[in-house]
Amino acid sequence: MGDFKLNLASAEEHLDEENAEGDVVLAALDGTTDPDEWIRSVENGNVLFLAIEGDLNELATGFAREIKDMGGSLMHFRNFLVVTPPGTNINTDRL
Repeated sequence: MGDFKLNLASAEEHLDEENAEGDVVLAALDGTTDPDEWIRSVENGNVLFLAIEGDLNELATGFAREIKDMGGSLMHFRNFLVVTPPGTNINTDRL
């Protein structure tokens, strides 16, 4: 492998921090959380990575349509539901 030099200090100057918001929220989707809480979390710019514990269709009924209507994305991946806010795409090219 060749000489690879990465200057993180200068790389940070090129990041658009205005667009950096939200967290990745790891949680269980088991029906105990109010669907409005998931909606508010996504509205706040968070990405949800939810372990599905039960029937996905039943568990996501209270928030899936609202997330889609606001421009967010939902994807069932293995035993998880990935939910992203508007403007954050789920890239599946490597699947």
